Amino acid sequence: MNSKMTTEVAIRRIGDETRAGSQDVVAIEEPLEIRIDCKPIVVTMRTPGCDPELAAGFLWTEGIIRRVDDIDSIHHCSSSETGNVVTVRLAKGVKLDPSKLQRNFYATSSCGICGKATLDAIHQLVEPIDEMIPLDAQVIHSLPDRMRQVQATFDTTGGSHAAGLFDMDGSLRCLREDVGRHNAVDKVIGWAVLGRSMPLTNTILGVSGRASFEIVQKAAMARIPVLAAVSAPSSLAIEAARRFHQTLIGFCRDSRFNVYHDPGRLVTE
Repeated sequence: MNSKMTTEVAIRRIGDETRAGSQDVVAIEEPLEIRIDCKPIVVTMRTPGCDPELAAGFLWTEGIIRRVDDIDSIHHCSSSETGNVVTVRLAKGVKLDPSKLQRNFYATSSCGICGKATLDAIHQLVEPIDEMIPLDAQVIHSLPDRMRQVQATFDTTGGSHAAGLFDMDGSLRCLREDVGRHNAVDKVIGWAVLGRSMPLTNTILGVSGRASFEIVQKAAMARIPVLAAVSAPSSLAIEAARRFHQTLIGFCRDSRFNVYHDPGRLVTE
């Protein structure tokens, strides 16, 4: 486990045996400012760790970059890898489209980006995902346990979300944790961007917690056809999945799940 993701705090335990002077481990939450060529574009509250992946994933899922080669470099603006400012240098000849920065890019750890443009505007950036790769339903049943086995920060703190990227056979490619579920997704997608693994058309995205519109949108921008959430989807998430032709699964736990859109990719026998 990355020790920079957690910290110890003093607490007073109340219960069968009340005592002071105890310690607890909590997930760290700190702001990260992402800059492009010294221009600040977003502040997000995140758990430190994998910040270059977070920056790359955010730029990709917001449509600010569309090719891996659009990025020349990503680095912290300090001598330490735990700095709270990351600068992205765009490749020579790549121009930043100011219209992509018209939204108020302030993101909290809980709700994602506030004041996001309408679904119609996002839909203009995303082509429907028409690949119909068969997926064994038993693979979906296995995802929560496979994620849970490697959620080290959650094991210690109980206070982090996780996003896991899987192959269609259920093999785990990458898992990232963060206090913000949307940050965890950006870190996973950023891992793929920096690893030159885009697009992700043969993958499944598993997420702890609910499936929000923003999570569906980020998956669509990465061309991920299947999204499986441990908890419920929102109404707008379902509408987005319909527009993007994604298979959207909720309540994926206890050997069951609900399919909210496009069960056609699933093989149940």
